[in-house]
Amino acid sequence: MLVVDRLPEIVAPEELNGKEGDKLVLTWEQRRWTRGRLLTARGREIAIALQTGSVLEPGRIVCVQPEWFATVEAAQEKTLLISPPDHHTALKIAFEVGNRHFPLAIEGEQLFVPDDPAMLQLLARLGVPWERRLAVFTPIGIGHQHEH
Repeated sequence: MLVVDRLPEIVAPEELNGKEGDKLVLTWEQRRWTRGRLLTARGREIAIALQTGSVLEPGRIVCVQPEWFATVEAAQEKTLLISPPDHHTALKIAFEVGNRHFPLAIEGEQLFVPDDPAMLQLLARLGVPWERRLAVFTPIGIGHQHEH
């Protein structure tokens, strides 16, 4: 098993010539893991032991080996798509989602939250329309560190 404890800085395209491309298809939570065992799309086992606070961004090269390399791909996940009717409602939804310590993604005028019973109860209580969607989920704040 390959252990990755450091992500490659800059990889020139010519370094990948002739190598087989592989990918790690990861959920938003897995992209935040700094420790764990993962399986690539081609069945290779990779253990990650990264520095605290590391985030595996989609498109990021995780490792380059003599015969192959692996990049991160964001997985499609079950989400709830919310289309707030106005700015005030969008802010209220964002506040309530954050108050419950759930992640929130924003795409244009639409909000996405995990498809979770607690979120379904919240949206029913707020009376806002929603629909289930399979989508790449990238919450706001991923990769941002709090400054003290």
